[in-house]
Amino acid sequence: MFHRIISFLVFISLIMSNTLYAEKKLPKTALKSNGQLFYNLEQKKVENFTDMFKDGAFYGRLRNNNFFFAYNADDPSHDTHAVAAFGASMVYKSASFSGFDTTVGLYGSHSFFNDNSDPINRLKPAKDTLSRFNYVNTGSKSMAVVGQANIGYTFSETKFIFGRQLIETFYTKSNDTKMNPNAFDGVSFYSEDLPDTAVTLAYFYQQKLRDHLEGHAVLMVGDANSSSSVRPEWSENDDSAMHKGLTYSALKAAGKPTDAPLIVMDVVNKSVDNLKINLASYVVPELISQAMGELNYKLDFDGFSVTSGVRYLQQFDNGAGQVGGASLGGLSTTTGYTNPNSLNSKMIAARLVTAFDQYKIRLGYTNILDEADLVTPWRAFPTSGYTRSMGMYNWKANTKSYRVEFLKNANSEGIYRDIFMQISALYIDGDIKKSITADSMFYYAGFIKNIESIPNFQYKLRLGYRDFVGDSSSVSSYLDSRLEFNYLF
Repeated sequence: MFHRIISFLVFISLIMSNTLYAEKKLPKTALKSNGQLFYNLEQKKVENFTDMFKDGAFYGRLRNNNFFFAYNADDPSHDTHAVAAFGASMVYKSASFSGFDTTVGLYGSHSFFNDNSDPINRLKPAKDTLSRFNYVNTGSKSMAVVGQANIGYTFSETKFIFGRQLIETFYTKSNDTKMNPNAFDGVSFYSEDLPDTAVTLAYFYQQKLRDHLEGHAVLMVGDANSSSSVRPEWSENDDSAMHKGLTYSALKAAGKPTDAPLIVMDVVNKSVDNLKINLASYVVPELISQAMGELNYKLDFDGFSVTSGVRYLQQFDNGAGQVGGASLGGLSTTTGYTNPNSLNSKMIAARLVTAFDQYKIRLGYTNILDEADLVTPWRAFPTSGYTRSMGMYNWKANTKSYRVEFLKNANSEGIYRDIFMQISALYIDGDIKKSITADSMFYYAGFIKNIESIPNFQYKLRLGYRDFVGDSSSVSSYLDSRLEFNYLF
């Protein structure tokens, strides 16, 4: 069956291909290395309501993801497995009428894996190719979801968006690297009306993670008191980086809201030559908040540039620590924490980026102070750009990370005419006194290429190997390999 589906995708690609690549023009959509889609068609402005929909544009996508996750030694809870998934999406963006527009995005997928030898609870990155909650309750390996459904209003350089949407800030990302994007329900505000400044504000009452069919709480884990279904812990926010101690029952018992919203702010300023300033924050009322400040300064030399960056992040416990504890694993995993009932914490980070021709070399360092784990389960990662590598959640308390990274042919268009390469080595120095941390080396290599004769067809190969140091982990070292194909039309 797999070869038939692949043959069909290739056939469709050949039929729909065009000469955009040869003419060096950008296609109407492009896909960056982080999964973010760019829409290159200029939105039309029309004079009546009917033309608003008539002159809109459809954006399609066919995709195939393949995963092979192999442990050096399997155990009763971890085993080697392979998963494949096929999906498609169609996004419609209307024209603009009197400043108003609308976007609707439909996404569908089907996952293939051996249920008997590879139970759903053991799937690692491939778990996002289907809804685990839906699978254990209905047996379905398919998803069909509304990933976007919103109305926008634009005036000057400012836009409001109401409804289900994708948003890219320091704390929230679409992270569309599987079958469906990470989406949010609420209202957002984006403006570039201030000189050299971009401001984003958002209020979200729900999130829809990549492996969910419906919206759910932004910071609450389901349990038997919130749902009578099988595996209720998968019914709400079950992201890998979610704080497992913030369950429905624990929040209720503490008198805390189980449906608290997520309020986000993100500001980027470039008013000083060669200096980029980023300020960001989030608040989940009555539970937790964070603030982040980052400076990146670029020095240009003859034939190369050097950019130095520093990031400081502070987490404020507004009641969540007393409910769930200082550890992302919950109260049962707080051994070794300075204050097991407090989520107050800090992170410091530094990096140095040297760029020349088509090459970049990054040196990065992050240090999560010995207080509490960082809580950011909205698919944006606090160590990103410094020491974040594929699948590495290195923001546990008292964790220091060091990374060296080499990049070739990075670009901002999302069209990789020459092969994009990203190779890195990451050392994570964890705190062995804490039950959920471990010392390890993580080696990563990623490659992306758009096919020259079919520029809208892109493949992505990612390989990661985690080598645990000594006996710091009860789980064996493992290989995480992912092969992805995308056709955009």
